[in-house]
Amino acid sequence: MGFANVFRNLDWSVLTDIMFSVLPALLCITLHELSHGAVAYMLGDDTAKLAGRLTLNPIRHIDPWGLVMMVLFRFGWAKPVPVNMYNFKKPRQGMAITALAGPVSNLIIAAVFLFLYGVLYVPLYIRGGTFAQGIFQMVSTTAYLSLALAVFNIIPISPLDGSKILFSFLSDSAYARLMRYEKYGMIVLMLLVISGGFSGVLGSVTGWVYDKLFFIAEFGFELVN
Repeated sequence: MGFANVFRNLDWSVLTDIMFSVLPALLCITLHELSHGAVAYMLGDDTAKLAGRLTLNPIRHIDPWGLVMMVLFRFGWAKPVPVNMYNFKKPRQGMAITALAGPVSNLIIAAVFLFLYGVLYVPLYIRGGTFAQGIFQMVSTTAYLSLALAVFNIIPISPLDGSKILFSFLSDSAYARLMRYEKYGMIVLMLLVISGGFSGVLGSVTGWVYDKLFFIAEFGFELVN
């Protein structure tokens, strides 16, 4: 009886807050990486499939530091999907398309969840209780985090997707030189995000894109009300 009372009186707000932050991050990261692997597979490279990365299991895609950064700073990354560009008929173009698939998938996810934001605004946020409002907040967070992931990954610094898109336009010699410094790119990115100023710029850009796409939420709202 005593244990039951303690259990009922526990403050679950911290746990639910973590859940409402981590679950959107896991969804955005998983679909981002799965999109890379799926597009690479369609273009002729089965490296990701053989590595077991064509899966919706988030554990296969998580980079612990990237997940923490995403939850805390709203910008992060996942464990990169392995891709062998030389399996593509046109290696440079195939790599660029594969890299672009991640940010594009995040834009699609953001659009879907903005639509849900509009559809669920009244039943969850206006009429719902605390838990329902938490679910609604999770919908909003998913849309924002997905956009943040797209904006962050389009930056042309290795090993982010933007660098692979940019590299596809470079000469072979320039590409080879830049690839030598790829391993230092993530260190630079982490320092930039932690410094604060860089994340402020990214936050402003993400907020601007979010505002521009908010008409999708308005459309969803008008559709059901």
